[in-house]
Amino acid sequence: MTVVRAAITQTSWTGNQASMLDAHEGFARAAAAQGAQVICFQELFTGPYFGIVEDAKYYDYAEPADGPTVRRFAALAAELGMVMVLPIYEEAQPGVYYNTAVVVDADGAVLGKYRKNHIPNLDSFWEKFYFRPGNLGYPVFDTAVGKVGVYICYDRHFPEGWRELALNGAEIVFNPNATKPGLSNRLWDLEQAAAAAANGYFVAAPNRVGREDNEYGEKAVTFYGTSQFCDPQGNFVGARGSDEHEEVVIRDLDLGLIREVRNAWQFFRDRRPDTYTAIPAP
Repeated sequence: MTVVRAAITQTSWTGNQASMLDAHEGFARAAAAQGAQVICFQELFTGPYFGIVEDAKYYDYAEPADGPTVRRFAALAAELGMVMVLPIYEEAQPGVYYNTAVVVDADGAVLGKYRKNHIPNLDSFWEKFYFRPGNLGYPVFDTAVGKVGVYICYDRHFPEGWRELALNGAEIVFNPNATKPGLSNRLWDLEQAAAAAANGYFVAAPNRVGREDNEYGEKAVTFYGTSQFCDPQGNFVGARGSDEHEEVVIRDLDLGLIREVRNAWQFFRDRRPDTYTAIPAP
């Protein structure tokens, strides 16, 4: 039996990047003090969720995947002996930007990155203004806590990527979010749990929380937190996080449950990829 103590975090924009970074370092230290071995922050954790508007000034939040934020938290990962999933705004080169999560091992080694594949473009989520679609597929990283994959926010509406991560060997999929009330509410209750059950792995989904009106005034939306862990049977692991307040949510994940569930529900044996003729679609 391998039990992994995992942490996910939720907060709202503090008003400046320096305090945002300090806050997340504090979350990591607090989680490590409680025995957490891996932590994932919310989507675009270093700044506000700027998809609310289309404004080129937010391009300035982009930085290379080996830039100062990743270097700082890689050093922290090594200090704490903790795996970290760092959702950042990545600059590949000037004018080429991605919504990215960098995965750092417990010794501080940068294992690689995932770039968000599905990019929304709708009211208050004007992400096509900021990001190119991901081009790195669905990588799975062999970390000190097991095989880790990442799927970012809007990605979660697309079951194909969840399955790709399973076929690539993921045991825990981290799904950082910036999700607000509306059509998403019911989906938030079921999508991660359904993906966990359909694919027989753990899903950990941090979400931003609170209203970032210190940045957007009347245009601000209210992110509803309720960060969650789901097990391979589709059950929530413990209570979900607060729907109003900053929180570090820590849960123990028994990776032995993956084999148990997959042996009971032989979804991988019974798949029929030869019959799924509409994938890929024309």
